[in-house]
Amino acid sequence: MFKIFGLWEKKDWDNNENINPEMETEVEINEINDTKNETLEEETGQIALDVLETDTEIIIISPIAWVEYDDIDLTLNKTVLTIKWVRKKPKEYFIWDIKIKNKECFWWKFIRNVILPENLEMNKIKAYMDTNLLIIKIPKLQFDSKTIKIDKVTI
Repeated sequence: MFKIFGLWEKKDWDNNENINPEMETEVEINEINDTKNETLEEETGQIALDVLETDTEIIIISPIAWVEYDDIDLTLNKTVLTIKWVRKKPKEYFIWDIKIKNKECFWWKFIRNVILPENLEMNKIKAYMDTNLLIIKIPKLQFDSKTIKIDKVTI
């Protein structure tokens, strides 16, 4: 299942009526690691992306921060492009007495499948990173246009 925006619920909080959703909640990092360890390893985020089209190519742009380009896995299976990567927590999360005041970042696996049209030159896909943006360019197949003359048939 894809999780959007990296939101997750802590099981212990679901049944706790004393928690006011309006007040800040302090959560110790050790609690998260101990109680959610199995679930966190299986969670997957869905990366945002834009798909642009010109007369000659399809361009896919996705903001990807805190990951090395070598750690991004791009695969193509027929007409499905899959983008996968893992964003690892920085060392600041592992300070012994750290308390998380607000948690909106998603630090685990990300995946996104994009179904592409069949009129692309799949063997000419190019991908590069520019200022934390993954940019993928796929040229369209180019067909020569030809005018067809219609002959008049006489009987």
